[in-house]
Amino acid sequence: MDSKSEGTSDQFSGRLGLIFATIGAAIGTGNIWRFPRMVGANGGGSFLIPWLIFLFLWSVPLIIAEFALGKRSRVGTVGTFRIFAGKRFAWMGLWTAWINVAIGFYYAVVTGWCINYFQLAIRGGLSEGVDTIEVWNSFLESPMQVIFFQWITVLITLAAIWGGAKAIEKANVTLMTSLFVLLFTALFLAFIMDVKDGTLDGFIYMFSIQPEYLAQPETWINGLSQSAWSCSAGMGMAITYSVYMRKDEDTTLNAATMCLANNSISIIAGLTVMMAVFSVSSDPLGAVSGGSSAITFLVLPEVFAQAPGGPIVQLIMVAVFFLALSFAALTSMISTVELCVRNFVDHGYDRSRSVALTGLAIFLFGLPSAALWIKMDPSTGVSFPQFLEVQDHIWGYGLMFSGLFMAFAIWKYGWTRYRAWQEDNGISGIDIRDYLNHGVSSFRDDFINTGDNDWWIGRWWDFIMYLGFPIMFSVLMLSYFVDLLANVDDPWNPANPNGISIILLFWGVTASLFVGFNKLLISRPVFRNVPEGADVPIDMLPGGDDPFVVMAGEEPPDYQHDTIPLRGPNAAIDAEIA
Repeated sequence: MDSKSEGTSDQFSGRLGLIFATIGAAIGTGNIWRFPRMVGANGGGSFLIPWLIFLFLWSVPLIIAEFALGKRSRVGTVGTFRIFAGKRFAWMGLWTAWINVAIGFYYAVVTGWCINYFQLAIRGGLSEGVDTIEVWNSFLESPMQVIFFQWITVLITLAAIWGGAKAIEKANVTLMTSLFVLLFTALFLAFIMDVKDGTLDGFIYMFSIQPEYLAQPETWINGLSQSAWSCSAGMGMAITYSVYMRKDEDTTLNAATMCLANNSISIIAGLTVMMAVFSVSSDPLGAVSGGSSAITFLVLPEVFAQAPGGPIVQLIMVAVFFLALSFAALTSMISTVELCVRNFVDHGYDRSRSVALTGLAIFLFGLPSAALWIKMDPSTGVSFPQFLEVQDHIWGYGLMFSGLFMAFAIWKYGWTRYRAWQEDNGISGIDIRDYLNHGVSSFRDDFINTGDNDWWIGRWWDFIMYLGFPIMFSVLMLSYFVDLLANVDDPWNPANPNGISIILLFWGVTASLFVGFNKLLISRPVFRNVPEGADVPIDMLPGGDDPFVVMAGEEPPDYQHDTIPLRGPNAAIDAEIA
């Protein structure tokens, strides 16, 4: 083992690295092609109102919680739940890690699509007059092409995270800086297109409020879902990157910066798409609301191929857009893979081996999404990857439970602190006022409003986490299943890939396996990545008395594991849990 790895924490060089990494985790393809579709389908500026409201009711509070959890635990999702919720609930962190990786299986395929379309653009394969449906169908129906670009995605991702925090920091700074430049370039070109037609219809529609849409529940539900997924709130990515933050980082400021930057990118991308589409399309709303794949790979190449300025400007427009889309997708892939790798490293596995195995798993388990169940929509003549869409159907909403689990860890901590306060003061029974003052507020007081934070938050955060969040979670999940019941034929048929039964089956089996695996999971030590000089005690936490939770470089007392000495998070430990 490398002696340097013993007791040495892996950190970002400063706040800039952390901010770029977390922004990269939040910003993905959904910002660039899903957000414009939501704007177009939900009344333009009318959609922005619930979207911004839920930014502060859902995304920011959860990201604050994630930063606070990770900064104190100094481990990934599995170890964080083990420490904050107790050993019995370590499986919740495993659920969070698994769902992110399961999404990574097919997200690598989607990222490969983006990279392929970029190379098509620079070769002139998306110029004016090209049949974009034929281009899309021929690519999707050529499994080896799809798999090749999926493999390129995996290789780029592994190269970015192989060296740990510093490598992740450099990759995200490079990619995100380039993304900002590319998007502003695309925005400028789209603005010129919208001005040329003499209307600025796209710009006006983007910010025009149509009151009738605000009266529709669907607008608010879509605003909540877009905010939840776009900011990666509750996905565990902020927990993962918090492991690498310096000891004195301002968690509240970082959370606000991450979420506001994410929403700013969405606005820029939305304006780019809306102005470009409105300037050349006879049916702009139909174009932008016709489905996520359609707008990205079918409609937008046709739109950009009509940009004023001739073939050179048109080529630049389409190439810039798909390069920006590729960069956004890659930063999300980096955070997805690192979340899994971090959990392996926390449990004593060599980082290089963890990166390689995770990358191989993402590639192999992503092959069905790349090549299986490629169907043709008879009404449009457009091919679509049904297996991939089924995976998104199953695991996309499964992420919402990760946020619920984080809220549970906060609730449990509050209750534990309240009972401890009662014991210290010889008080029995339950008094709501005492619980509010000494239980509900304890997480905020102990881990958020600390000396490291310039921005302190008030009791509003407590009400959101204890009351608002469960209500919003319930509304979102209920609306999702009601929509399935209303719009899916035979939704309870287990053979229906778009139905309810298949979702409940996968969720139930996965949760049952993880709960059953919990005992084995906690039998392995967890190594905390604590910066030198940081004061991060865990003795008052539910998992604080776990002797197998130790600092990096330390060995847990009386630990025997198939006669292999355990040396730290960067040691190569080959044996599996018996």
